Amino acid sequence: MKQIAIFNHKGGVSKTTMTFHLAWMLAALGKRVMVVDCDPQCNLTGVFIGNLDTDDYPFESESPQKPRNIRDAVRPAFESRPYTITATELYESRLRPGLFLLPGHVGLSEYESQLAVAHELSNTLSALQNIPGALHHAIDRAAIANNIDYAFVDMSPSLGAINQNLFMTSDGFILPMAPDLFSSMALRSLARTLPKWGEWGKKAASNLILKEADYPFRPVTPAYLGATVNNFRKRARGGEEAKPTMAFQRWFDRLAEVRDTELLQALGAARMLLSPEVYAKAHAPTNQFLMEIGSLDGLIATAQELAKPVFAIDLPQDTDFRGGVAETYQAKIDVVGNGFRQGAEKVIALTDQF
Repeated sequence: MKQIAIFNHKGGVSKTTMTFHLAWMLAALGKRVMVVDCDPQCNLTGVFIGNLDTDDYPFESESPQKPRNIRDAVRPAFESRPYTITATELYESRLRPGLFLLPGHVGLSEYESQLAVAHELSNTLSALQNIPGALHHAIDRAAIANNIDYAFVDMSPSLGAINQNLFMTSDGFILPMAPDLFSSMALRSLARTLPKWGEWGKKAASNLILKEADYPFRPVTPAYLGATVNNFRKRARGGEEAKPTMAFQRWFDRLAEVRDTELLQALGAARMLLSPEVYAKAHAPTNQFLMEIGSLDGLIATAQELAKPVFAIDLPQDTDFRGGVAETYQAKIDVVGNGFRQGAEKVIALTDQF
């Protein structure tokens, strides 16, 4: 199983939408894929199952030893329960075989401060030694039980301990962004933060107490798979292929500049980059964005209601759109599908090197 963190501490960058679409596409390409909702807002869980016609959360665990969500999966470690972490029951998409959800839970955020303390003191307090490795262990148990090839971890927009832990126990990471000022600022912030997390991860992985824990901290350095730019408008000029409008192109250029001059240098120094040959062979050079996915408005609401990605919408069957409107939307669906297919193929090629 290859664990991929989808992370940006800036919200509003279509992180959850991108995670769901990319995971679906990998499943369509024959991979067994699990999406793990580690954002206490549980947006990914909502997107995965569509409209909930119930007053009760369908993924509450009926038995403490048969977890049905990520919070209950790690409860044995965080609450020192007299039983071990076991494989969480996954929810398979009814529309895409091979795509599974490890549901989220609002209560996961209650473990944030406890995990932060464990990160700092587990080397001196053996009572905390099982906490830092618990999240990855829970994900790994579920993956093994279901023969999962890829686990995509959707994370909250923060720099808290839960995200730090999930990020540093992943094999690779993707940074979703929007073409705006605040994504540019966030990218600079990540260039400063991720190397610090890398140093902490090395210390945690070499800590003897954490090595001897029931759930050892995973010794891995996550690799940069690429950054995506989402949710922008395109316009065709002079018969050429549609490109970002001039207003958005300005921010594309700014993001590329920050990526090339600050982020990649910082990640290289932290040994979070693959070799240039690997990126080139995967057709995913670091001086390009992994994916560029334009605005999905007009289709995203329909997709969410159907619990499927935009590119899986069957216009005649799923909507009332006809004529010229349908032709316009079908063209957008095709473009989005091609974008995610190319992105999924790049991810497969890059992670084949792990």
